[in-house]
Amino acid sequence: MEALIAATIGLLTAGGIYLMLRARTFPVILGLTLLSYAVNVFIFISGRLAVNLPAIIDKSATAYTDPLPQALVLTAIVISFGMTAVLVLMALGAWLTTGHDRVDLEDGQ
Repeated sequence: MEALIAATIGLLTAGGIYLMLRARTFPVILGLTLLSYAVNVFIFISGRLAVNLPAIIDKSATAYTDPLPQALVLTAIVISFGMTAVLVLMALGAWLTTGHDRVDLEDGQ
């Protein structure tokens, strides 16, 4: 299970970096989104994988999962959604102003 999640984090990170290196705004936004998903999965996994254990300490439970990574990931999802919305609006404004969505143009072009 750990190898599968580690491979998933690696693939999300590699895909995010690849898309961030593209010359168009939409792939850059998708790359940032994939990278934020990779970070969210990494933070979630940092609380250790535990199956069928409660997230709240109970007298009858023998063990419990750590609720802090779950709260951090929930907060990170909300923040990344807001960041993505702002980036999409900025990209749309740049496209409407310039008529193209290239991000690697030099000053003379």
